[in-house]
Amino acid sequence: MRCCFSAHLPALAALSAFPGPCEVLRSGARLAPALLRSASAAVRRVRSWHPDDLTAVNLELVTLTEDTAVITWYTGIPGTDDGLGHPLPAITEGEVVYGTHPARLNRSASEGRATAHHQVELTDLEPGQTYYYQARSRGAAATPTPLHLVRGNAVGTSAFGLGSGGGPYSFTTPQPPPGRHLLSIALCNDLHLGETTAGLVGGIPLLRGVVQQPGRAPYPELMSRALVAEARRRGADLLLAGGDISAGGSAHDLGEARRILDGFGAHGEDYFVVRGNHDRSRDDAFRTTFQGGDGPGYFSRDLGGLRIIGLDTYAKSGNGADAGGLGTEQLAWFQGQLRHQPDQPTLVFGHHPLTVRDSLFPVTRGQCLERRQARALVDAYASAPGVFLHHAGHTHRNKRTVLTRAPHVTHQEVAAAKEYPGGFTLVRIHSGGYALNHFKAGDVAARQWSERSRRVAAGLWPHHALGRSVTDRNSVRAHDLSGVMALAGRE
Repeated sequence: MRCCFSAHLPALAALSAFPGPCEVLRSGARLAPALLRSASAAVRRVRSWHPDDLTAVNLELVTLTEDTAVITWYTGIPGTDDGLGHPLPAITEGEVVYGTHPARLNRSASEGRATAHHQVELTDLEPGQTYYYQARSRGAAATPTPLHLVRGNAVGTSAFGLGSGGGPYSFTTPQPPPGRHLLSIALCNDLHLGETTAGLVGGIPLLRGVVQQPGRAPYPELMSRALVAEARRRGADLLLAGGDISAGGSAHDLGEARRILDGFGAHGEDYFVVRGNHDRSRDDAFRTTFQGGDGPGYFSRDLGGLRIIGLDTYAKSGNGADAGGLGTEQLAWFQGQLRHQPDQPTLVFGHHPLTVRDSLFPVTRGQCLERRQARALVDAYASAPGVFLHHAGHTHRNKRTVLTRAPHVTHQEVAAAKEYPGGFTLVRIHSGGYALNHFKAGDVAARQWSERSRRVAAGLWPHHALGRSVTDRNSVRAHDLSGVMALAGRE
């Protein structure tokens, strides 16, 4: 006979998908200044527009390496509305003027074609140098996504130029990772093949979901194909896909994901996949598609001295809205792996993050791994100096966290591949350290969807997903990785 308490377990599990009162209040305190200032700015912008006027908005410094910077923005027709509160596209050329002094922007870079979705890459920059820049389209200076309204900065590594209405803005290039470059790895997650509406959490829209425009390719397929192409173009030797490959675990969607990822290379050699909570289904199509039969959903591979550990962070029954879990068998296996070779250079990836800090939106139990198991993983890292990176998805945001208990490990959440900002994070491994750099897909159709899907959560999505600071999506760390060999034929 079932006890009264057990009869309510499904309802209690469902409640875990909702944030607590403290999280709601904390989120409201963070959002209130942004909403008030944005409303005030909108009132100031109300005026009569000339037909030739142009608005250049959503300026973002997406990628910053020691010698390159990728800058994006959007040009629209003022006074128009595409149905989502966004101006219709204005097709025009764009350029970035820049230099080492704010009064001498004596260098320029452009795209070479007219578009509304601008993406300009600055090259041949000097490491450790401060640059000042301004993005322009038809004489109009682009203004930033107002992440600084929620304690962030979309356009630079300092506050220089913020509040100026067009810059110039400032960034300082980092030093390259120490030592010789050995290989590069693309980290991605949350492809969600089969999804039709962006901005749904547990079936509940975040204020308003966003769908693809009629006649265009399904956005999960579009973004996944663009990701694979861009990862190859950026020199990725390996690709790690960290879960939620599909929207619901169907054989059809997982099969399509397999076909797309096979465009990068051979599964189990050139790319590796782990399961997310969305990939679980009664027929276990994920296992059939990517694991080829029996065996656990977790694994360890040695690639020229680099150990890759893939975790199944939802090895449990549930509705997907509750906390992730490894199970006792997988946790014991993982701890044994690190005890056996604690000094081997190791990269761990799995779907659920170990911790969720500084979230703009209210945090629920379902946003990370179960607390005791997360603590057990961090304890294992503390005794394994070879571990240098833990890659997670699930939160759909770029966020870098250094684990206090294991400060040699970077905990990197990577934004969803399927929607704004889209793309992947490239890990460039050198003998003395590594760099993490987020890249958006350069494909024009992918840029269009990225701009459209930024209106998830009533336009607040960039404040959450892009990363509040440049270092949330671009960072460099020293770490002894001299035991890793360059992959054969890829030096």
